[in-house]
Amino acid sequence: MAVSKRSSLIVHGRLAMRQGRLAAARDGHHGLQVMTFEQAAVRLAGGFIRPIDDESLRAAIQAVLPTTPMGELECIKALPGMIDAATDTLYKAWRSGIDLAARATDHLRIDAIARLEEAVLAELPAGMMRPIDIVAAATSRIGHAPAVLGPMEIVGLTELSPCWRPLLQALTAHIPVQWTAGPRSVPAWLDGTSVMVARAQTQAPGISAVSAATAYHEAIEAMRWARSLLASGVSPSEIAIATASPADYDDHFLALRADAKIDLHFVHGVRTVTTREGQASAALADIVVRGVSQSRLRRLAALCRDSGPFETLPEGWLRVLPTDAPLSTPGAWNRLLARLTPEDWPDGVDHAPALRAAVETLAKGSEAAGEIGEAFLKGRALAIWRKALLAGPAASIDATLETLKQDDGLEACVSVAWMPASALAASPRRFVRLLGLNSSRWPRGIAEDRLIPDHIIPTPVLVPLPVNLADRRDFETILATTGGEAVLSRARRDSDGRLLGRSPLLVGHGDETYLRRNAAPAHAFSETDRLMARSREFAADPQAVGAQGCWRDWRQAEITPHDGLVRADHPLVLAILDRTQSASSLRRLLRNPLSFVWVYAFGWREPQSSAEPLVLDALGIGDLVHMVLDRALRDLEAGGGLAAADTETVEAAVARAAQAVAGDWESERPVPPAVIWSRTLDDARVMAGRALTYGDDVLPGARAYGEVPFGGSEPKSGAETPWDASASVTIPDTGFNIAGYIDRLDISGDGKRALVRDYKTGRPPRGDIRLNGGRELQRCLYAFAVKALLGDDVAISASLLYPREPVDLQLDDPEAVLAEITGYLRAARTSLSRGAALPGPDTGGDYDDLAFALPANASATYCKRKLPGATERLGEAAQVWEAE
Repeated sequence: MAVSKRSSLIVHGRLAMRQGRLAAARDGHHGLQVMTFEQAAVRLAGGFIRPIDDESLRAAIQAVLPTTPMGELECIKALPGMIDAATDTLYKAWRSGIDLAARATDHLRIDAIARLEEAVLAELPAGMMRPIDIVAAATSRIGHAPAVLGPMEIVGLTELSPCWRPLLQALTAHIPVQWTAGPRSVPAWLDGTSVMVARAQTQAPGISAVSAATAYHEAIEAMRWARSLLASGVSPSEIAIATASPADYDDHFLALRADAKIDLHFVHGVRTVTTREGQASAALADIVVRGVSQSRLRRLAALCRDSGPFETLPEGWLRVLPTDAPLSTPGAWNRLLARLTPEDWPDGVDHAPALRAAVETLAKGSEAAGEIGEAFLKGRALAIWRKALLAGPAASIDATLETLKQDDGLEACVSVAWMPASALAASPRRFVRLLGLNSSRWPRGIAEDRLIPDHIIPTPVLVPLPVNLADRRDFETILATTGGEAVLSRARRDSDGRLLGRSPLLVGHGDETYLRRNAAPAHAFSETDRLMARSREFAADPQAVGAQGCWRDWRQAEITPHDGLVRADHPLVLAILDRTQSASSLRRLLRNPLSFVWVYAFGWREPQSSAEPLVLDALGIGDLVHMVLDRALRDLEAGGGLAAADTETVEAAVARAAQAVAGDWESERPVPPAVIWSRTLDDARVMAGRALTYGDDVLPGARAYGEVPFGGSEPKSGAETPWDASASVTIPDTGFNIAGYIDRLDISGDGKRALVRDYKTGRPPRGDIRLNGGRELQRCLYAFAVKALLGDDVAISASLLYPREPVDLQLDDPEAVLAEITGYLRAARTSLSRGAALPGPDTGGDYDDLAFALPANASATYCKRKLPGATERLGEAAQVWEAE
């Protein structure tokens, strides 16, 4: 095999290097060195010299910035973006060949940057040099250029930073240097050098212009275009999609790539947070920046189950955490961990100390970000964490992680490439599609440096090739080097619906084709795209058939299976009718049979958020007041009884109960902000005090009970109950067994009278109510349960107590009301067993927790359309809706 003489090929960018080395390997050019000009300069400089890489520079800036006096920049040097801005400014100054130390007297801002540069260089390893120092070292060894570099050819460059130009000129005296421009533009400064320039004829691709609806639509059309080329036999290595600012499209292409199953290589890298390791780092950053909470800890544990403290915890340990508790304060965690026992853990071993240590470590916050990362992460996730700490302050590490990128693992030389326009200009392909050709997006506008504005050092001096000129040159270079097809694409509107203008670069490239968002594509990029674009094919899909049938049925006034009709005597329906019911489940059966099936047959539940609410909802306030009442009542009964307690004694018991309940609540449920939470507890104390002291109907020698279980319900506390709580309670002639908890039960000393009260923390209704359309069942059902368990010789009085007003609504003639309810329940059981699981008046209402399963705006459209038919089909069962 022939061995070539040593020579150097200078290219720009990682993609160009990979392609150059692949071509050299295929052609047998064994002596050819493919590298960037910076790498060539370092090689000639010799020794242990190396350029300053981005990670080392950021680490050095982070180390020296706090102690380096920055003059007028002193007040901003601790801000999150300072490290990034300083890195960018130093790179610009070095590449443009500006000696900051020599110009320090020109302006206070330059003096500040010069001091930072001096401190950074002292912090960096001795062999790590600025471009100007590398050039000096390489120039001193210029005589070794023939042996070290050999003949040099520069390919794919349209510009070379000013810092390298003196070395390039010096090399021409010792080795042949050729600038192979091809059809690209040639920098004007080459005219005064001895560099040989090789030009080639400009390519003449077929150019077409298109406009898409949005940027996302642009990405979809680009994937369709790539798929059509692949299907026609074009090699993936010849296809490229590019734009001036890829970040605007990265998320779109990441999602479309997974759907299309196309190897789409992100030349500029993908965001680290799109990977599992990046998500693990992001989950930890969320805790470090915002504090420990249950939801954040669960997310971290799911991503880091095999690392750090979580590695020692047993499988399924998360079940020890109460589902709805936010656990957002150290006190809440301490209360939870203090009451855990070995029996609470899946393996029967107490792991509370390990969990406590993990929580305490996480609670240290951003000041201990390095320690926390080392404790909880490993491997690639730990490397990402360390890199993020170098890129910015720990207090904003979550924002820093969003900006980090990594390689996507695909081979660039055999994949369709998605890249910046600058990379495509250096590594041309035969088929290209350019996106984002809108005004102000390509070319982009000039932006001043963040630390050295234009009035201090003119932007053309600090950045010899401004971004707007670079974008124009890249566009011209791409069209000049594309040998096959070039498609120029723009979006008509942005994501907010605003109209976007055309880029001036599109002038002279013909009329554009208007691409409709809902048009059938000539070539779909994925199975999903194919099915959605071809209505006939999609219509045959079973899922589509079902969806279309459901939509048609929802639009009809007639009752259909999609509205809840099921076959008669369905085993699942019969099973849920035979379960032990509660007052709330029977209310759901009467007023919303469809929801009854969803909840008890399908097991659907409204998802509960563990985030702290601004205020407690009505259900939460009710639970809070009931808990305070129960605890206070038990306290009073243990100390002499409620009947003998005066107002001061009741208030003291309520205060103690509220304090205890607040501690339990904060450990198990979300709580509002501190001020609102304090006010909520005050309101709960007031209502509980009113409820316990209300009324003159005091039974002689009465004993009071709270949260009294019946029908098989488990007691909520160890307090004594007036009966056997496991005894069943059956509503006669209905087949329903009921169970639940009576808010309060007072039994006279002789056992002949009983007072049943159900507390309501909302507003009382206008006027007296009996069944209230089936909404109010508790008084009657609870009175029946008390009579069934205490005996028929006990006189029962049942009422609804609204402590907010206060108002006490007595139930007149409970036996007659029970007979009425019995008829309605019997009819409801019959209709549901016959298959009528239909909407009712509560379907889609404000308090329907399963309204998300209904059509959109169901209460105003779907329910109004279906309710007459449902009323007719339910027959006698629907009459309860009119009951007073």
